[in-house]
Amino acid sequence: MTLRKITTTLSLFSFLLLLPALVLAQGRVVESDSHRFEEVAEGVWLVSGTGSVFTMSNVMVLVGEFDTLVVDSHVTPAAARALLDSLPVITDKPVRYLVNSHYHFDHAHGAQAFPEGIEIIGHEFTRKKLNGELGNVLEENTFKSFSDPVPSAVADLERQAAAETDPARKERLEERHRVQRDYMNAIGEVQPTPPNITLETKMTLFQVVAGGSREIQLHHFGRAHTGGDVMIYLPQDKIVFTGDMMLPGLAYMGDGHVDEWPATLDGLLTLDFDTWLPGHGPVMRSKETIGHFQGYLRDLWSKTSQMHSDGVSFEHAAQQIDMTNHRQNFAQIREAGVDPRAIRRIYQLLDQ
Repeated sequence: MTLRKITTTLSLFSFLLLLPALVLAQGRVVESDSHRFEEVAEGVWLVSGTGSVFTMSNVMVLVGEFDTLVVDSHVTPAAARALLDSLPVITDKPVRYLVNSHYHFDHAHGAQAFPEGIEIIGHEFTRKKLNGELGNVLEENTFKSFSDPVPSAVADLERQAAAETDPARKERLEERHRVQRDYMNAIGEVQPTPPNITLETKMTLFQVVAGGSREIQLHHFGRAHTGGDVMIYLPQDKIVFTGDMMLPGLAYMGDGHVDEWPATLDGLLTLDFDTWLPGHGPVMRSKETIGHFQGYLRDLWSKTSQMHSDGVSFEHAAQQIDMTNHRQNFAQIREAGVDPRAIRRIYQLLDQ
């Protein structure tokens, strides 16, 4: 494992000029071959992939005096092993806890690669999903809708790379093909691994750190992205890891409770935090997006409910529902139409 980059200290003059930007990006940034570690507060790291291994989701790592706590485990055991192999660039402390923010494959399917004997913590619903009590997650629409297209994507990249004549573009395509091929091969290794410690609404841990202890609160404020979303809140640092319950953009809603989600986000807003770390995307410093997303969810529920009441199929409703009135807040909205997996899910809830 090679240490590739550590951020450097700016000159006093540059520091004064760039102070506003530095407030948003303070702390060390360290990279291994496969992972990028950004220190958001002392011993608090947001971790993402560099692209050499398909990781798909963010991870939070909390480093204490004697041990390490990891939140989420990436998309496959191979990605989790790359994470574990990378941890020495920031700490030599052993992993003691793994926390599941929720049960989705891109956050939980690396758990089996973690060392034997660690404690895995998650919501009761997450345990039931991952232990098979509520069905086989590997056969559910969410997992299959993301995973089934991978072989065709690998074949397409292989064809593109073979046909490319520009050496630089060819090299990039070959690397993308390798990463996706490795991911495709890694999917077959997955054995969903449930938490062995569960919470219903709240749990508090205390991690020994220099000069005292770090309070780590785990909160379940209600159903949202899934039935068992857990927020990881650090009150001393005023930081919260939101998983996929709150992202910088629009979250996947195929297993969501869109009607309850805004109220659950109200629970998140009761916490005193300045920084939130999403399950995908960069460190966030503004709460404004949370209100925008609440508005989007309420509007989507209302418009979809009307389509359902009018007897429109979910497939046609997904094509017709127009959410472009939220385009100024969510750049990914470009035209009418919504992810059909979200509308299918809302129809299921309305039918219930």
